[in-house]
Amino acid sequence: MTKDLTTGIGYFREGFRLIWRPGMRRFVLIPVLANVLVFAVIASVGGHYFSTWVDLAVAWLPDWLGFVAWILWLLFAVLFLLVLVYGFVFLSNLFGSPFYGLLSEKVEELLTGQAPDSPLTVKTILMTVPRSLWREVQKLGYYLPRVLLIFVLGFLPLFQLAAPVVSALFVAWMMAVQFVDFPADNRGIPFPRMRRSLARRRVLAGSFGGCVFLATLVPILNLFAMPAAVAGGTALWIRELREDNQRK
Repeated sequence: MTKDLTTGIGYFREGFRLIWRPGMRRFVLIPVLANVLVFAVIASVGGHYFSTWVDLAVAWLPDWLGFVAWILWLLFAVLFLLVLVYGFVFLSNLFGSPFYGLLSEKVEELLTGQAPDSPLTVKTILMTVPRSLWREVQKLGYYLPRVLLIFVLGFLPLFQLAAPVVSALFVAWMMAVQFVDFPADNRGIPFPRMRRSLARRRVLAGSFGGCVFLATLVPILNLFAMPAAVAGGTALWIRELREDNQRK
């Protein structure tokens, strides 16, 4: 468990080193520009409506729950922040997913020394756009019901104090799912199968995804965190999960 914890952190750090390797930086440029645009929109909307939406959520509480209003305000604030962070990641991946797929492929080629059987070109990138968008929709379909369940459970007195921790752990898991999926998708691994494979290494996934989540909270750093996560997630897939999936 301790080994997986430190290994997951190490893969994210390695991702930052990989995206600055010669020949990699050009595959990072377009996703970073997309991240700048998405971050500006998310920060503007979130900053403008944050207090209003959280106050409205607390205002719906019945009078008899008034004594725990401050706890629920904190809970809603944390959930709102987590939704914004994941919204930033989802939208950035939605716009940049074909380029992230290309970045993942180039990282795999760098780490293994093996060129892909069907290398990605401008033409093939355009052809993969529908598939990439559908893959992101699948991730959103997996994410939304679970985050809504956590939100609803946040109204239960026994769950209120644990809800922010559960929410953070779930977002860390989703970050790992998001970025380990790119190399799996490049190899035609179905999303449910990739998720099950990653679930067998939850501590590894959680530590990697947790690093990505924390990095997305830091302005400027978050613009480069996702390309780094793609590179680190690709390294994680190659060394920890790929062999298991090749045997199936």
